Amino acid sequence: MSSKILIIGACGQIGTELTIKLREIHGVDNVIASDINTRNLDLVNAGPFVILDAKNFNAIKDCCINHKIDTVYLMAALLSATGEKYPMEAWDLNMNSLFHVLNLAKSKQIKKVFWPSSIAVFGPSTPRTQTPQHTICEPTTVYGITKQVGERWCEYYHEKYGVDVRSIRYPGIISHKAMPGGGTTDYAVEIYHEAIKEGKYESFLSENTHLPMMFMDDAIKATTEIMAANSEHLSIRSSYNLSAISFSPKEIAESIQAEMPNFKITFKPDFRQAIADSWPSSIDDSVARKDWNWSHDFNLHTMTKVMLRELAKTYKS
Repeated sequence: MSSKILIIGACGQIGTELTIKLREIHGVDNVIASDINTRNLDLVNAGPFVILDAKNFNAIKDCCINHKIDTVYLMAALLSATGEKYPMEAWDLNMNSLFHVLNLAKSKQIKKVFWPSSIAVFGPSTPRTQTPQHTICEPTTVYGITKQVGERWCEYYHEKYGVDVRSIRYPGIISHKAMPGGGTTDYAVEIYHEAIKEGKYESFLSENTHLPMMFMDDAIKATTEIMAANSEHLSIRSSYNLSAISFSPKEIAESIQAEMPNFKITFKPDFRQAIADSWPSSIDDSVARKDWNWSHDFNLHTMTKVMLRELAKTYKS
């Protein structure tokens, strides 16, 4: 029997494509998409959808009961750059939504939880190159703090209550299907859009700022694979390091120029530069590769080809 899945925050950048993939795997009617509004009409009209506030415990509980949900993907969050503008709202949404879902799993209302963490858990004191799975985590953003605390609670609920919660630390995610939602790594999506529309881009990060990144297809692959993995093979119940590629604004611009020689880039770092400077430049994800055979498919060159091709189609239509 296929799982009955609820995706909270389905209209976000990752949630949108995760919903599509999970419906391919489990069937459209077995995946309930939810968000606080109906702004993504394509997703709303593509299958079962409910309006759901991730901060409302009773609403989440009722939805799980009414739809016989056994698995929840909690994708709702205020991201790094937005969280710095609205710190209390970020804490409220990011933490309380997690407690709601963990407590539903603790009471056996649901069986399995996916909750995404982030490279934002790391900070200036973290080793920047090949950041290990177990290391110093002293985040400097509200978003990073909520993810670090969330990781500890996930492990606690697993150890104390047997909750089957699974998590990965997403790097920056790059997609041509959904716009980013207020993160520091957003430049790596915006640059492709501006390349197609304007032939130029002004980066809010400096040219040699290396950050861990991942094409959306790989992020969705990692998410579905960890949820399908044998529970006994998972040694990490806080959150797994996850890695694919690492590059700078200068390097991504050069990859675009290989396809579009006239593309121009300029650099005007803003407040997001300090956030990026506190994060790793590359990640050691050997534990994930060992425990559940994680591997990525896309490098910078292949990702750039897909992004430019697909965005050209989008803007032409």
